[in-house]
Amino acid sequence: MRRTLLGALWLLVLLPSPASSCRFYLDQRTLRDEVGAAKAIVQVRLTRATPPNPDGEGGEWVTDFVIEKTLKRHPLLAGRDTLTISRHISVNNGVPQRFLLFVDIDNKGRPDPYRGIPLSARSDLPRYIQGILRIKGKKTTEQLRFYFDYLHHAEQEIARDAGKEFEKAAYKDYRAVAETLPADWLAAWLRDPKTPVDRIGLFTRLLGHCSKNKEQDAKLLRKLLNDPKQSGVNGILEGLLLLQPKRGWQEVCKLMENASADFVRRYAALRAARFVKDYRPDLVPPEEVIKEVAILLDQKDIVDLAIEDFRKWKRWDLTQRILSLRDREGYEHPIIPRAILRFALSSPDQAAKRYVEEQRKRDEQSVLDAEELLKIEQQNTQTPATK
Repeated sequence: MRRTLLGALWLLVLLPSPASSCRFYLDQRTLRDEVGAAKAIVQVRLTRATPPNPDGEGGEWVTDFVIEKTLKRHPLLAGRDTLTISRHISVNNGVPQRFLLFVDIDNKGRPDPYRGIPLSARSDLPRYIQGILRIKGKKTTEQLRFYFDYLHHAEQEIARDAGKEFEKAAYKDYRAVAETLPADWLAAWLRDPKTPVDRIGLFTRLLGHCSKNKEQDAKLLRKLLNDPKQSGVNGILEGLLLLQPKRGWQEVCKLMENASADFVRRYAALRAARFVKDYRPDLVPPEEVIKEVAILLDQKDIVDLAIEDFRKWKRWDLTQRILSLRDREGYEHPIIPRAILRFALSSPDQAAKRYVEEQRKRDEQSVLDAEELLKIEQQNTQTPATK
């Protein structure tokens, strides 16, 4: 079965705003983003929900909260000890429930709670949010050092959020912090059977930057790599490349060259190759990376990804080889011709220009669509990311 790469979109909507029935956040959105966007953040205790007045016209449920602590202040909440929302939130078995409420101000100037995070009795989330507020405006490296202390936190909401901050960071900041981290902590987390599998890739990558005993830590990473059920393989490979560049690169190549290997592992190897090509050419010569990734042009389930990389790397010297794939048996899946077309539209090679004109005569709309996608990609690349 051909692999599918699904973009992640997650919904966080416990307390929707009356103006909008739901709010969506991309997976990379962090609590820091939400803390910055919220007008106020309060810790509250749910007390009661009141049904509509049966004698009135229409009406709606309302739920009352007692404000226990204000984490982010707003003048409209100054002096208030309660907050009411126009929605029914049930009280479980009559036991008060605690939430962190993220509050906006509606167009009538009223507090508008739009998201609530349930709090356990001993939740560290309020303290974590207060920490985020304290580090606001500090250097990215100082912020990342704060988040590192929460990467292995028992509360998954906190640990996942801290991990996303590392995933979003520019590599120069990521590297500057990673090289100063306590390697023994990371190694212990990796040996801990309770460590969530989605954290393995990040921890191994970080360990690769800060290891004080490369031989021992490489042995640990190799043990993880050899587990066929292990996730985070690209992080493990990147860690090995950092610890033992020559041997680590051999392991990356072995995976990429094995066309019968699981797609996920070969894709992880490709991502590791991208890492050294884009960020650490000191580990593996760029031409060696190009030569190895070119092997993927002969693997039909991953060829489109290799073509996209060569386009972004502007390897126009491969134009003839890539164009020759258009008539190759087994390469008929639409995603492959589209990748070839995008490469041809970007390449200055005359053969590529002729190919584009042929495709324009055959299916003009497909060429127009590809041109529009490239235009959007260029605009997104030129627009600096906001953090």
